Formats: sequence, C-alpha cells, structure tokens
Amino acid sequence: METIDRFFYPPKTSFFLFGPRGTGKSTFVHQYFKDAITIDLLDPERVRLLSAMPERLKEIVDANPNARCLVIDEIQRVPELLTVVHSLIEAKGGWRFVLTGSSARKLKRTGVDLLGGRALLNTMHPFMAAELGERFETDRALNHGLLPLVWASESPTEVLRSYAALYLREEVQMEGLVRNIGNFSRFLEAISFSHGSVLNISNVARECEVERKVVEGYVGILEDILLGWRLPVFSRRAKRALSAHPKFYLFDTGVFRSLRPQGPLDRPEEIEGQALEGLVAQHLRAWAAYSQMKREIFFWRTRSGLEVDFIVYGPDGLWAVEVKNARKIHPNDLRGLRSFKEEYPQSKAFLLYRGKDRFLRNDILCVPCQEFLMGLRPDRSLDHILS
Repeated sequence: METIDRFFYPPKTSFFLFGPRGTGKSTFVHQYFKDAITIDLLDPERVRLLSAMPERLKEIVDANPNARCLVIDEIQRVPELLTVVHSLIEAKGGWRFVLTGSSARKLKRTGVDLLGGRALLNTMHPFMAAELGERFETDRALNHGLLPLVWASESPTEVLRSYAALYLREEVQMEGLVRNIGNFSRFLEAISFSHGSVLNISNVARECEVERKVVEGYVGILEDILLGWRLPVFSRRAKRALSAHPKFYLFDTGVFRSLRPQGPLDRPEEIEGQALEGLVAQHLRAWAAYSQMKREIFFWRTRSGLEVDFIVYGPDGLWAVEVKNARKIHPNDLRGLRSFKEEYPQSKAFLLYRGKDRFLRNDILCVPCQEFLMGLRPDRSLDHILS
C-alpha cells in the first residue's frame, strides 16, 4: 500500500503518541523506528505474557543492547508496563521509548502518572489535506472523513459503519468504562446532533433519556478515548458578555456522518454544513498539534448571538475564521467577523466557502475551502494563506 508522509515529527526524546484507532500511529512508528524493539499489544499472547509478568519487558530490552529504542504499541492494554518503562528510562541513558495508545483513560485510572513527565505527550490525527496533496478531494472528505484506515479501504462506508461498533466493543465495553452499553450507544447518536454546535448537556440527556451527570461522564469518556473534543470560548480581554458553554466536535467528519441519523426529518443542508465545519475543525486541530509553536483554537460567541466559528491565537497572530457551506457570500455572512474585528482590531479575518474564487469584501478575505485546507501546514502561519 502507498505510504503517505505525515506532518508529525517525533521528538528526539521518549514520548507517548496517542490518537484514535485508525489514524496511522502503528504504521508511522513501525516505519520511522524500523530498528527498534517492537512490542505489539494487539497480540493477545503478548498481552497475556506481559500482564502476568511485566518485568519480562526488562529482560527483552537487556537482551537487545544495540537496539537503543523500544516501541510499545497500544500501551493502555497493559498499563502495568509503565512502571517498568519508568525504571528503564532511568537506567538506560541514550535509549528512546515510544509508547502509542488510543486512550489515556485506563493509564490514568491505574494511578501511573504517565512516567512523571519523562516522556512527552503527542497526538496523531486523521490525514490533513496537504498530506494527501493531489489525492485530496473535499467531497470525498466530507462523505468519508480522513481516517487513514477508511481512506485506504475499498469499502469506506462499511468501514465507517463498523468503526463506532469497534470502539464500543473494545474501548468502552471491554474496559468497563460504562455500565449500560445501550445507553452509551443512544448517547453516541444523540451527541452527533451537537457536532459543530454549542454543547447543551441537558438537551443531550433528554434526547437519550439518561441523567445529566451520566451524559457529562459519557462526554468525558469520548474525550478520553479521543472520539470527541470540546472547543472553548475565546474570552481574552473580552468587552462583551460571552457564551459560557463550549462547542463540541467529533474528531473526524466521516465518523460524524456514520453516527448522524439521516431520514425524512433531517435536512441534508444542515448535515452538510456540520460536516464542512467539522472538516475545518479537525484540520485546525491537527495543524495546532503538529506545530512547533503553541497555537490555540477557540470559537467566539456573544450572548446576543454574534458568532465566529474559529479563533486561532498564538505567538504568530490572532485570526478569526468563519465557515459557510455556500457557493455565494451574502452580507449577513460577514456579520460575526466584522464584530470580532471591531473588538479585536489587531486580528485578521477570513471566510471559507464552497465557491472557486478568492476575493476581498469589507476587509475580509473570502477563500475557497479546498484552497484553505490544502494550504494549511504546521510549518506555516495562517498569514501564508492570507497572502
């Protein structure tokens, strides 16, 4: 299968690499660390042996002194190994330890402090458009998302259909994260309606007929197993009353489409709009995660209802980004961006839409969405796209 270079660059020290299933963590570490000792914890026999006697790991390392690197894939399956890895880091100067996982929840529950800061925390995300280059197609990404597991499949719809079931079975049910798997399944469907929207826990609880505190716990589980994330409100030096609630996104547009019910009462244009906003959100999130400098992503919403989909804040600038699933821009589409620029004159604003031409209107640059996504690279600021 064709190898696609990723924008993630591993640190030179020991590190964790977390990411949802199917984002390409294992493929990446196996290709990048070809000469490393590799422990694959998807192998039941490996899990059985190392769970029974975690100190076997030290014996394996001691028997391969020239390797200088140890890769443990899906470390959360045997969290007891972290204690051994901790001691090996102390004893093996010059060695690098690479630990991948699809969830930090079980590791945290064991009381292990993720190696006490001795290993950096990194995340792997679905493909970015610029990683795919000419292979990238906006319509395909909107329908099937950008998970490498799905992208490489000849039957992407079927893979996506089973993806949530796989997570339910292996990450939630087998690990005992929830008591009632039926309630959690209904919650997954209900939360899909909140994709790209301000998260109202009470409304979700009513929809799936469980208590509010249960839904709060479920949202926390989604975040821990990396299926979903919350986007906070930008409130630095705010002059207006702002919304107090975050927005919510599923981590991949294809996963959102697979969970979101579609029928006679569901408007296709609403789903398409959520999908497009989510596609931009996951790109910005990956771009920020892979960047060498600290870049943070927010949204902006006043109590009066003015809103900007994304605010990007970092050492290299302040940007406001609005997303419209339309081929023409109307004056009202720019209202939120204009208001944000009034409050933050130092900011730069642009609007992403489904048309083909870039143009400047009221000091706001309107950019085709595909052009924006293709230009988004971790080694570049958003000024590169604006220029």
